[in-house]
Amino acid sequence: MNLIFCLVSLLGAFLLFQVQPVISKFILPWFGGSPGVWTTCMLFFQVVLFGGYSYAHLLAKCRPKTQAWVHGMALLIAALLLPIVPDVALKPTGAEEPVGRILMLLALTVGFPYLVLSATSPLLQVWFSHLYPQRSPWRLYSLSNIGSLTALLSYPVLIEPRWDVVTQAQIWSGVFVAFVLLMAVCAFSNRARPDVITPESDPHPHSETHAAKPTWMRRALWLLLPGFACLLLLGTTNYVCQDVAVIPFLWVAPLSLYLVSFIICFDHPRWYKRAAWALPAMALLFFGSAMYEFENWTPDFVTELIILLTAMFMVCMVCHGELALMKPDTKCGPADHQADAADADCLGRADSGWARLLS
Repeated sequence: MNLIFCLVSLLGAFLLFQVQPVISKFILPWFGGSPGVWTTCMLFFQVVLFGGYSYAHLLAKCRPKTQAWVHGMALLIAALLLPIVPDVALKPTGAEEPVGRILMLLALTVGFPYLVLSATSPLLQVWFSHLYPQRSPWRLYSLSNIGSLTALLSYPVLIEPRWDVVTQAQIWSGVFVAFVLLMAVCAFSNRARPDVITPESDPHPHSETHAAKPTWMRRALWLLLPGFACLLLLGTTNYVCQDVAVIPFLWVAPLSLYLVSFIICFDHPRWYKRAAWALPAMALLFFGSAMYEFENWTPDFVTELIILLTAMFMVCMVCHGELALMKPDTKCGPADHQADAADADCLGRADSGWARLLS
């Protein structure tokens, strides 16, 4: 089960990132490559991603058996909607309003499978914390970002040059079926957990009290820190792709560094030391802002890229490192050992030594 949880975490994130370029290869020839098409696709995927997280949050409030059966049915429905090849009837004739047409095409083709994939990471962490109460679930988050990074780097290098877009969609659909089977195993592994936790059946016998409820300041920082990192990612990507060098797939570099910062920070707390990352980040930000004012030195585009991307990576490390330090306490179960509806708000009790997930 340990291995299955790790594999599903990697596979779900890989499929989540691979489906976006695959479906984009279908619709770009139909609608053109204008910024409006890209913006509409990004809007759709971000909204559905948020929907998947919301679904996972609400499902985690249910009883274990309900979680297993509801998500099992969702996985089955998503598998029945395969393959993710758009119907030619959805191809525009030229007179339609494009935004609504694109949203409808995406919803009918990949909407529900993408929603199910979006819920994978949070649900796996909840179920893993129940199955392995003495282990940390946070490395599953790091593993999912490794899967995302692998998908991001492999598509332009291995996938796109090797297969046509129809074959890509068919392969993706086949791998998705394997994901559905493994995810169903994870869902039903949690089914036997009791609805009511007694002192004898408490999976966390050493947790005598609940962790303190997070303050509004901490909740605000949970939003602001990753929000600032995401803002910096978008700003840096826009600048280097338009003003520094117009190179195809250059946007992959900042996004890859952004994902790497997640992987490092959530793998183990030893990788992030505040002074070691914050001071160089501040120095690079000041230098990157001032280098355009130097009279006797103008950086070439390679040097400029290195400085800007390194500064972005360092700041993302600070934001995500501080976020990892402030992650919620993973003690589960109310003090009176009643029904564990409160389990939905936590992810398990982490061992003080951050037990290695892959050991």
